[in-house]
Amino acid sequence: MAIPFSFAVGALISKQLDSSWVRTIRRWTLIPWMFLSAGIIMGSQWAYMELGWGGYWAWDPVENASFLPWLTATAFLHSVIIQEQRGILKVWNMILIWSTYFLVILGTFTTRSGVLESVHSFARSDVGPYFLGYLIIVVFGFLYLLYTRMPLLRGENQIDGVVSRESAFLANNWLFAGITFATLWGTFFPMFSEILTGDRISVAAPWFNKVVGPLFLALLLLMGVGPLLGWRFTSPEALRRQFTWPTLLALGAAAAMFFVTTNIYPIIGMAICLFVLITILQEYTRGILARRRHNNESIPVAMGQLIRRNGRRYGGYIVHLGIVLIGVAVLGNEFFQQTTNVTLAKGESVEIAGYSLVYTGLESEREGNHVRIGARMVVFDADTGRELSSVLPQRNIYDKNPDMPTSEVGIRMTPLEDVYVVINGWDNSGDSATFTIYINPLTVWMWVGGIVIVLGVLMAIWPNPAQRAAFNREASYVPVAAGD
Repeated sequence: MAIPFSFAVGALISKQLDSSWVRTIRRWTLIPWMFLSAGIIMGSQWAYMELGWGGYWAWDPVENASFLPWLTATAFLHSVIIQEQRGILKVWNMILIWSTYFLVILGTFTTRSGVLESVHSFARSDVGPYFLGYLIIVVFGFLYLLYTRMPLLRGENQIDGVVSRESAFLANNWLFAGITFATLWGTFFPMFSEILTGDRISVAAPWFNKVVGPLFLALLLLMGVGPLLGWRFTSPEALRRQFTWPTLLALGAAAAMFFVTTNIYPIIGMAICLFVLITILQEYTRGILARRRHNNESIPVAMGQLIRRNGRRYGGYIVHLGIVLIGVAVLGNEFFQQTTNVTLAKGESVEIAGYSLVYTGLESEREGNHVRIGARMVVFDADTGRELSSVLPQRNIYDKNPDMPTSEVGIRMTPLEDVYVVINGWDNSGDSATFTIYINPLTVWMWVGGIVIVLGVLMAIWPNPAQRAAFNREASYVPVAAGD
């Protein structure tokens, strides 16, 4: 995020504060945002596959260190559209791009200085004071520039209507700001509590879920509503045309979910995800039908041309689709996960969530400097008795640190749910072993959502034909000296 921040500081110093700097840094922000998104998803998958606690996100300080700049960068990528189109929210955009860079440096400081305790922290380093000094320079230097340039950052227009795209994007900024503040507060609360009271009080994952969860649901809803509103004002007829079917189908799905659960939170969450999904499909369908009507193109060609000629818009919809898939995975895992702890002898089985898991014995293998010990479990359909697969949760016992084994979970992954098995221990003979078994619904869609996000960003940053033609014209222009 150093390049977008440098452009912003350069614009402040040079007083060239029109919308040209914003258009210039859009790709320079999207590219690191894409890598940051991919890194967060890959880190979550690593935690899920390797740590053996049944989850993928624990709101650990180091996890939050990557999540915080992602929040502000995402807000900036949306808010910048309003400055391009309407010439407003200029101060917002400056603060958001500064916040993103500041949070990147702050995250580096927290992981290297030891001020926060984390299972992911690096060894304490002497660079902490240098980062702290740099943070102070970044804060006060930017605030000075922003204060002295405030007259040049006045908006060129105003928000004319409450039901408008501008209002939706402003609400989007406030929601992202709220999530960022809540995450920052929860992350640093142990440090503040120790300074003020002498006791380090940690904030656990349930607090983050309770505070941040509703804000994210509101963001999801806004993600479906905002892009379909008109600039300045949206008529009642346009609202009916855009939202009647998505709303009716989402309400129908919510009613149907009462047959699955009476917990209102996953019902609302899944209904919102379906609402956003339908708005995305609706926009693609309308675009494809319009191209077929005017150009007589086949459906695949029409879809390809939509993305090719307006990748920024339709690539953005693909990114939103990826976020929806991640939302579905989070809701499924948070509200419908089942777990059990069990000790089984060879040949014994345990039933959970319609599965029967049979322990068949230990398997061991030496690999270099460690021994890999696994417990084979065969997974059956509990109703039909049909064998589905087998899983092999393992422990790696290293020669130099036999008291600190590492885990390898056994997973049967399907689109509907994961059978996730962790081996906790075994007797010396291997005739019995202790397991923790999780049934994690819909988790695979988190990893699919991450892939979809990357594809959407690539579509959004790919130059369209008009941009390539303009670039070629500029590249081919050669000034001719007078008299030649």
